[in-house]
Amino acid sequence: MDIDILSLFPAYFDSPLRESILGRAIGKGLLKVNCVNVRDFTEDKHHKVDDRPYGGGPGMVMMPGPTVRAIRASRRPGTKVVYLSPEGKSFSAAMAREFATKEHLVLLSGHYEGIDQRVIDLEVDEIVSVGDFVLTSGCVAALLVLDALVRFIPGALGDETSKDEESFEGEGWLDCPHYTRPEIFEGKEIPPILKSGDHAKIAAWRREQARLKTLRYRPDLIGGK
Repeated sequence: MDIDILSLFPAYFDSPLRESILGRAIGKGLLKVNCVNVRDFTEDKHHKVDDRPYGGGPGMVMMPGPTVRAIRASRRPGTKVVYLSPEGKSFSAAMAREFATKEHLVLLSGHYEGIDQRVIDLEVDEIVSVGDFVLTSGCVAALLVLDALVRFIPGALGDETSKDEESFEGEGWLDCPHYTRPEIFEGKEIPPILKSGDHAKIAAWRREQARLKTLRYRPDLIGGK
């Protein structure tokens, strides 16, 4: 899978792309990430990428020229262009799974007050939000989307079944509580069922704990189940 990240600060991604599952997926050739500097597509000697908004108001807006040229230089047949913005559709595990099926994804990081609307009208296929809040730059959002989707690229995880047992998978509930050694820590013992060796009972316990956890923390996910 190929991903182009279009940003004003491509160096932001240097360290994350070398670490953990992302780094291993890139090292194994399962994922190729190209960080593109939108400033490289300016046509003036000062490499200007932003300007004051028409109609007045605070902040700066990314200009359409450099941004459109950067997208078009990355685009090829089958490319999906995603703009990261609070105004978009809420990002989800299902969306991460769907993005991971694409051969080529362009993640456009917004900066300042955002990008000129004409860029969205001309070149953006989908707008995605990582939450109801505003970030200092879209780099964080692009990295979050990248980190979430890499888990669904075949071969990226050491245990391929683990992604199917995480929160939001299966019935869409939160994941159940997990325990490891030691059996007793600061007076708290692991649930005895986990030492029983009865896998059917353990599975039933985990499902019930996942349901209770979801009811407590995210009742909106469970509905009438």
